[in-house]
Amino acid sequence: MQPEFYADGPAVLIERQERSLVIADPHFGVEADLHRHGLHFQSSTDSRLARLLAVIEQADPDYLIVLGDLKHMIPYVTYQERTEMPEVLRKIRRETTFRLAPGNHDTGLEQYLEKDELLPMNGALIDGTGYFHGHTIPDSSLLGHLILCGHHHPVVNIYDAVGCSLRGTPGYLLAEIDPSVWGPAPADPTRVLLVPAFYELAGGMDIRLIPGGRISPIAKAILTETAEVFLKDGTYVAPFAELRPDPLERA
Repeated sequence: MQPEFYADGPAVLIERQERSLVIADPHFGVEADLHRHGLHFQSSTDSRLARLLAVIEQADPDYLIVLGDLKHMIPYVTYQERTEMPEVLRKIRRETTFRLAPGNHDTGLEQYLEKDELLPMNGALIDGTGYFHGHTIPDSSLLGHLILCGHHHPVVNIYDAVGCSLRGTPGYLLAEIDPSVWGPAPADPTRVLLVPAFYELAGGMDIRLIPGGRISPIAKAILTETAEVFLKDGTYVAPFAELRPDPLERA
């Protein structure tokens, strides 16, 4: 099984018996929260949804799996989300089967979802691959498999010997984890693929700072020795251990 990456997402396709197109953290409705903080933007839901539908058309999946934070506001549903979410879901359902691994921002979405669209909070195994948002401990059924998760908003910062850089570009971290920190570990290794945010202004966390961090139980369990880093189009960057530090950190 070789993942197929779509830079226009960012999105990744997992194909085994079925084709699952996966995105993370689209944060539809974020503009209402920005407005509350004095930043006034028109809704970008239409353009973000158009980008998603274009990737769906390109990938032709059996499923679209969203790894949480489909909506933005916590802990309630805003007027923007109430008016836009039904149309977002209608257009997605018209193209493919939809599944949501709920994230910490997805409170109140149940009323808009159809039967079987909402996966368990701690994730689900679909066609031999685990999917969950990433802010909780994954269900034990996911261990021993590849697990895709969102929540971390990973970005890659690349520095060369003279300090030139590629900064803040969305990227993927593929790593083994040590599930024994939560209980008995399975015989087969457990790997995670951290998926970058679909929301185009999400920003993110430097991939170098995620392992061992406090952002999630997954982050604390990442084993960096064999971890690898990829750009959003699937371009291989380097083993995690070979990423150069930010030159400003040494100043």
